[in-house]
Amino acid sequence: MTSSTLVNAHLEGDAFFWEAGPVGVFLSHGFTATSAEVRLLARRLHDKGYTVAGPLLPGHGTTPEDLNRTTWQDWAREGEAVYRRLAARCEKVFAGGESMGGVLALHLAAAHPEIVGVMAYAPAIRLALTTVDVIRLHLFAPFMASVPKSNANRNDHWQGYPVNPLKGVIQLLRFGGDVRRRLPRISQPILVVQGRLDTTVAPEAGDIIMQGVGSTVKEHYWMEQSTHVVLLDCELDRITELTLRFVDRALATDS
Repeated sequence: MTSSTLVNAHLEGDAFFWEAGPVGVFLSHGFTATSAEVRLLARRLHDKGYTVAGPLLPGHGTTPEDLNRTTWQDWAREGEAVYRRLAARCEKVFAGGESMGGVLALHLAAAHPEIVGVMAYAPAIRLALTTVDVIRLHLFAPFMASVPKSNANRNDHWQGYPVNPLKGVIQLLRFGGDVRRRLPRISQPILVVQGRLDTTVAPEAGDIIMQGVGSTVKEHYWMEQSTHVVLLDCELDRITELTLRFVDRALATDS
């Protein structure tokens, strides 16, 4: 990794594959971040006996310029490769992720009906951008590489770029649009967790998922004191509890 371009460069943010029991959990980070974003929850799941794998998606953990050169299909292919490795090792697999990672988890669930359940944390299936914001993004992206983030240094556990690469944001919007169209293909149990103080993802993102999927088991929770990166915020204990309970229920339903 190129430390000069990363916030909290000292943290571990590479891809990981932690073996344990026969049930696996795929857990992906979000846009501009690294696997550090999901490692706190991943460690807790691993401690409970789950095999946990987290990718480092293309364009991440290096430089913002790299992220501007990637497409959402690159992220999807890497997620697919990590999922397949996990599925080869485990009897049953869950797909989860934070923000863009939640979109990736939904993408995997739509393609793989054998996935037992889906956990989408602050899923970036629709961003908190107005139509004017999107028009400006497309106008500026060819001429402006990135824009600074206002909150990149506020969390000691978060690692990633201090800027939003604009061409990358366009790819994120396209990824969200593609997965919204795929939602009817998802029938697995699904857990969605959103932060009430999230200003990155549109508040209606969870409802879009709940109404779009074909799942019978659907759980949607709001963390009242959490911002966008819910897996690194003050209600992680509650999210862990909800996640473990959801996994248990989905396994009981699947058996």
